[in-house]
Amino acid sequence: MNKSLLTFFVFLFIAPALISFTKNDTEDPPKDKFVVVLDAGHGGHDPGNLGNGYLEKSIALAIVLEAGKELEKNPDIKVVYTRKDDSFVDLFRRGEIANQANADLFVSVHCDSHSSDAHGAGTFVLGLHANRQNFEVAKKENSVIYLEDDYEQRYAEYDINSPESIIGLTIMQEEFLDQSIQLGKNLQDNFTKKLSRKDRKVKQAGFIVLHQTFMPSVLVETGFLTNKNEGSYLNSKKGQQQMGKAIADAIIAYKNDVSKGIETSDSVVEETKTNVETASNTTKVDTPEKKQQPVEKVADKTNPVSTSSNKGVVFKVQLLASAKNISLKAENFKGLKELSKEPFKNLYRYMYGNASTMDGAKRLKAQADAKGYTSSYIVAYKNGKRVSISEALK
Repeated sequence: MNKSLLTFFVFLFIAPALISFTKNDTEDPPKDKFVVVLDAGHGGHDPGNLGNGYLEKSIALAIVLEAGKELEKNPDIKVVYTRKDDSFVDLFRRGEIANQANADLFVSVHCDSHSSDAHGAGTFVLGLHANRQNFEVAKKENSVIYLEDDYEQRYAEYDINSPESIIGLTIMQEEFLDQSIQLGKNLQDNFTKKLSRKDRKVKQAGFIVLHQTFMPSVLVETGFLTNKNEGSYLNSKKGQQQMGKAIADAIIAYKNDVSKGIETSDSVVEETKTNVETASNTTKVDTPEKKQQPVEKVADKTNPVSTSSNKGVVFKVQLLASAKNISLKAENFKGLKELSKEPFKNLYRYMYGNASTMDGAKRLKAQADAKGYTSSYIVAYKNGKRVSISEALK
């Protein structure tokens, strides 16, 4: 074989590799699955609570594995576990796993305890400790940080003994609150209607593990091990299978709603927030955030004056958040144009479109869905500052 022919074949062999190395490494690969991160609380040398001699870490893991088994039956869902065995995972690492997976949802599973005969299942989203009871639940779960190496540096800004310390930390999760509540409502409906568990509702509290994530996130307290009957149920194979399936079904329902552009009504979200604010035994924490008001309806599109097109309000569709600084080119976003981005903590938010009305934003959302961004959602800005949809529509 002559030298020139040999060179030609060598080039054919290495060309694909060279092309792959020269490809723009800032472009994210297309995301074709809905990613769910399941987090079994505690583990390893952290047993969790030991009500009636049961191990929270073992029960939480069993429920998570049952939920994962159900979710993995759906070809459109990818399940990521923070742990699949009896190992200890730092709280900050659990959040890292979810963020690195570019997850659409984060669900942390636990079991509760109390000095009384309390029982029932509840779901928490990140927020202010609206009452002393919520604060104590969060404090118990957050105390695991003391089992971690270098916890003083990792959680320097967080004082688990102070309800006030959560105020600054909740801002970064604020944009996901409505979606977290939507998932929480699905979970509570399944626990109460399908499994006849006592409804302890969707509540807010300052869980560090939720603070670490950049996507809709919830923490589920599946029940009280300190209650003899409930502890026995959660420790049983039947109870673990039922709770796992209820969690999986709630996640699938959420995914289906999001893919269709359906969101929990604002009235449901506002009711949930109101329930948090007016919970019994309140020791309210003062916060600079304004109390949200019921959403006003957007004026009919035949009316030239729309409540959502005044006062510098614009709507966009957030496609994704990523640590990568991606060039705003249509080819990097499946052909979508009119793109924008903004820095947020150590991430970038990427948005599509610019609408002056909610109707226009919904059309943008439909276009994003058609391109494969089914987990995208509508966001609002007023005079260049990000605000809630409720505030934008007022």
